[in-house]
Amino acid sequence: MFKRNRCLRQVAAVASISLLAGCGVFTDGDEESESPIVVGTTSSPSTLDPAASWDGSWELFRNVYQTLLAYPNGATTPQPDAAERCGFVDDANRTYRCELRPDMKFADGHTLDAHAVKYSIDRIRAINAPGGPAGLLGSLDHVETRGEREVLFRLNRPDTTFPFVLATPAMSVVDPGEYPAKTLHKGDNISGSGPYTLQSYQDGSTAVLERNGHYHGFADRQNDAVTIRYFQDSSSMVKALRDRKIDVTYRGLAADDIISLQKSASTYLQLVDGVGTDISYLVFNPKDPWIEKPAVRRAVAQVVDRAAIAHKVYKDTVDPLYSMVPKGLTGHTTGFFDDYGDPSVPKARKILQSAGIKERVPLTLWYTTDRYGSETGMEFQELKRQLDSSGLFDVTLKSRPWKTYVVGYQKGEYPVFGRGWSPDFPDADNFIAPFVGDQNALGTPYPVPEITGKLLPESRQQNDRADVVKQFKQAQDILAKDARLLPLWQGRQYVAASEDVSGGERALDPSTIMMMWELKRKTSW
Repeated sequence: MFKRNRCLRQVAAVASISLLAGCGVFTDGDEESESPIVVGTTSSPSTLDPAASWDGSWELFRNVYQTLLAYPNGATTPQPDAAERCGFVDDANRTYRCELRPDMKFADGHTLDAHAVKYSIDRIRAINAPGGPAGLLGSLDHVETRGEREVLFRLNRPDTTFPFVLATPAMSVVDPGEYPAKTLHKGDNISGSGPYTLQSYQDGSTAVLERNGHYHGFADRQNDAVTIRYFQDSSSMVKALRDRKIDVTYRGLAADDIISLQKSASTYLQLVDGVGTDISYLVFNPKDPWIEKPAVRRAVAQVVDRAAIAHKVYKDTVDPLYSMVPKGLTGHTTGFFDDYGDPSVPKARKILQSAGIKERVPLTLWYTTDRYGSETGMEFQELKRQLDSSGLFDVTLKSRPWKTYVVGYQKGEYPVFGRGWSPDFPDADNFIAPFVGDQNALGTPYPVPEITGKLLPESRQQNDRADVVKQFKQAQDILAKDARLLPLWQGRQYVAASEDVSGGERALDPSTIMMMWELKRKTSW
């Protein structure tokens, strides 16, 4: 499902390959430089504590913390990492057992044992941070330990997706001696057991990673050190790449920069182009008196022109999306197109008039200025243009930097706001479950018992995920009718790299998180 065989073409040393295929133009070499590989991204962490994060902070966590399960290169299902073995031990899929590798330690030399695993999972639920990952543990009843290496997860219902949850960086094992049980960890230091240690960190600027001598896991590290540089926009990041101040970019490339790199005649840059599962969508908060009205939400859904956004703003580097579940995953549908068809102002006007709404509806749309790439502002300008020109809406745009933006939506301050989503794990469940229920990743309660109480539980009883299409189609039909969430587009993944760095085609896991240890600097080709 996640493997795509594509032929390769190279034009002026610009290579295009599938990120998920494992076929590569980044060939291995014999020599390796000792200088750190410098990676650029526009996605900086919002926190350094796994108990508070259900966002792009995971990109750092994957490399400095460790989870019981994760995704070795080429895997699409979770495999043991901090654990030596894991699996369900009952036919009902309600007891999940993991046995740790022997002699595990944190980077500071403290013992990593079953107690540390239980402590880490328990503190996520005890802290229950707003917008944090506690919602991922809805099927967990309690955690037990047996000796120093055995951990049992007792579930309150069958859940075959639980191994996927354990593989998310939110479930990173932390040092009980360094991380409080009921409050978040303060400061810029990290005590983990991942492939790297965090040697220094400057918020919004840099993260310096060095090889962790105590690491025991599946990662075969191809380098000794990585420096991550955080940029505010794509243009400055690409300039740094062209000026050879960074070696790799892996998130946040703007459409204009992608096209420029594709057309570049450079002899020292490569562009990796692959199918992604990141999505962009709007969230409607019914606390607002206008948004509370289903007719208003449906009228917006009827007016929005996704194809125009994809073409005019993103230069066709993204694809229009008519389902919260992206193309390429089992369970994808086109529910919003089926319900609303092509954009139509007359249909939207009829929806509003049928609800007794005859005046222009005032809407305030919020977006973040520094999270999802340089085009976000232009995307929302285009949304405003479409809605205003319909004559049905009067749109005001507002924005904030990510850190304050998060606080605002968690407090329910925004009537309509934009979000992006990179999957926690490659399953349709992860494009529906995080957004519904009283506690979800959006901080905006969305009670929908038919999905949370029936369809999702039914789907989680199926070991073969190909058998859950019916449940996910029904769930997406409900989402389209409610129009509380409005999918806009599905992204592609682009990684630009200098010619002397290999491993780029192996570096992204199924959640498109970069495994920095796969990158390797070469002195010759």
